[in-house]
Amino acid sequence: MKLTKKIALQYYKIKFRLLGLFAPRKAARSAFELFCTPFSGKPERPMPLIFEKGEHIAVDIEGGLTLRGWKWEPEEGIATGKKILILHGFDSYSYRFEKYIRPLKKEGFTIFAFDAPGHGLSDGKTINSLQYKNAILRIEKEFGTFYGIMAHSIGGLAASLASEYLPQLKKLVLIAPAVEITRPIDKFAQMVALPKRVKERMYKLIIRLGKLPVSYFDARRAIEQITIPTLWLHDEEDAICPYKDVLPIQALALPHVTFHITKGLGHSNIYRDGQTVKTIVGFFSA
Repeated sequence: MKLTKKIALQYYKIKFRLLGLFAPRKAARSAFELFCTPFSGKPERPMPLIFEKGEHIAVDIEGGLTLRGWKWEPEEGIATGKKILILHGFDSYSYRFEKYIRPLKKEGFTIFAFDAPGHGLSDGKTINSLQYKNAILRIEKEFGTFYGIMAHSIGGLAASLASEYLPQLKKLVLIAPAVEITRPIDKFAQMVALPKRVKERMYKLIIRLGKLPVSYFDARRAIEQITIPTLWLHDEEDAICPYKDVLPIQALALPHVTFHITKGLGHSNIYRDGQTVKTIVGFFSA
């Protein structure tokens, strides 16, 4: 761990310990905001050529925020009329999925990709799965029915939640999705030494803000509710969204869910892998 990160971590440990003693509610709100904040910020990144060639689009979402994205038309003469939406994960950005644009264009798809709230070129400083889910529904309303959605990490959890409200969605691809929110919250609480009562208030805050039980934010619950053909890709050595969380879902043997399990690619290299690209494009094209 870099020295600056060690110093920042120590600062937050002291901050939450003191706030937890004198203002636990304020501590919980501050902890939740930190939990939802991408740690890399939004540095300026070089735009890949394929993104420069895409049509720049935008959509306004709740909170007065604007999401910025791109649209690509299919190769001339092979348009299927089908639209694909690409969603990135936490502390990521759309540029990372440049490998998928040309193959999907060649299969006749119209492609959309947006930087999530608090990420890339979009507005905001934070993100949570409910906000991301609502953003997906807003994008759908603005740009029409999507044939397929492919999503990584927290984008996968948000997409699974959104899919319950997208009856016309035909195919769903989840790449190393966050299965639920309790594990990452518990991991965060351990990392910043969050006092127990602050952590408990943080969960209460989530329930109050979302007006939903914590159990709602569960990919397994959402996937069991839908019948959309779903391709779930996960790596056995994923350190961010552990594969062991996927095993109970695999054990359900849901007829509409196909699993593609890799080993040695981890949480991020799995979507960069050439075979993964072929598998996903093939799933959408079949």
